[in-house]
Amino acid sequence: NIKFSNGHVKKTEELDFKLFKHSDGINPRKKTRRIVVAESDRLPYVGSNFGSGSLQCNNLCRYFVGVLDKRTMTMKVHNAQLFNMLPVIPGESAVNENTKQADTYREKVDALIEAFGTTKQKRALSSRRLNEVGNETLQQAVALAATNVINQKGVEALRSEVVETEAQTDTALFLPSCNTEADKAEDVYPFDQLLSPNEFDSLKDVGAKMAALTPEDLQKMRAENCPQTVLRHLELLPKEDAARDRQSRCAWYLSFLIKASLQKRLSFKCECKRNKELITVSLFACLNSLRNTVSSSMRIKLVAHCLALLLHMGDQTANLTLLHRDMGISDAKMLEVAKAMGLTLSRQSAHSREQAGTQEEHRMASLVLPLVHYEQRMGRRKRKRMN
Repeated sequence: NIKFSNGHVKKTEELDFKLFKHSDGINPRKKTRRIVVAESDRLPYVGSNFGSGSLQCNNLCRYFVGVLDKRTMTMKVHNAQLFNMLPVIPGESAVNENTKQADTYREKVDALIEAFGTTKQKRALSSRRLNEVGNETLQQAVALAATNVINQKGVEALRSEVVETEAQTDTALFLPSCNTEADKAEDVYPFDQLLSPNEFDSLKDVGAKMAALTPEDLQKMRAENCPQTVLRHLELLPKEDAARDRQSRCAWYLSFLIKASLQKRLSFKCECKRNKELITVSLFACLNSLRNTVSSSMRIKLVAHCLALLLHMGDQTANLTLLHRDMGISDAKMLEVAKAMGLTLSRQSAHSREQAGTQEEHRMASLVLPLVHYEQRMGRRKRKRMN
């Protein structure tokens, strides 16, 4: 059944009708599609049973058309489909509905705001569109700059730079002041940055007491669980007066740092009452702490501070095994700090004080120029098993 949208046809014999069907006869949705074309001297008409221009027919109903034979006066009933014939003006291109994208919800809302929105809503819409244009321009500029950098340096070089920068950023949080361009090993971690001249002068009295300790005093300190690192240096004090005085002052300060790392708050009584406040304030100012609390990150800073001080006390060599035992941290964490400081690691046999006559292996760290650069291992974390 054919219906013309702009009137009724009086002379159907003047129209040339053609019926086209879809070439895909397997697809159930496409095999029933039909297009009817009616050509006349004036305008061609096109109708289809699918798409927006077709009549909205009920799929649950069947349509029939009756054909009356005037000679026999009998009527035959045939299946029918409804077509709405629309005129096609020559020169106009038909819109392909498959390529036309439907408007999104945001675009529909924006269209409503443009048509019926208030002044405030229209102003907000205009501002949002300007921001979108600015963001797109910025993204294009960033993408172009990133592409240029990648083409110049390469992906692998950029990855190595990122890893190195992250490592330097992480280690800079707890390492003491470091001069990587120093010509001498003792200038890499300057002594004045670890113990300022004012602090060093304030330790004159306690340094003299340390230098005057007898073997019996040292044995008593060992029984009182004095740090083994401090005792080792007190047992090997040099004979020369200036060097002995410097070493004894550093030994007292090292003991102070170790005791500070083992406490939650720095509130203990020390022998140098008159200069305790000066040393405490300067220490925590150096470690970038606003309160006298010792957190886990502060403890790592104190470990790095002690290790740098030990390098000056031991001819740029330090015993990592004794230090990590005294400061109550794991051997792995101690090695991590030593590697971050660029030290050269080694092993050395030493006599065990717990078991007489036996030897144990100690880890040693030495500062050798140029500093060692260790690669960070990106290990996977072990997953916890669920019970």
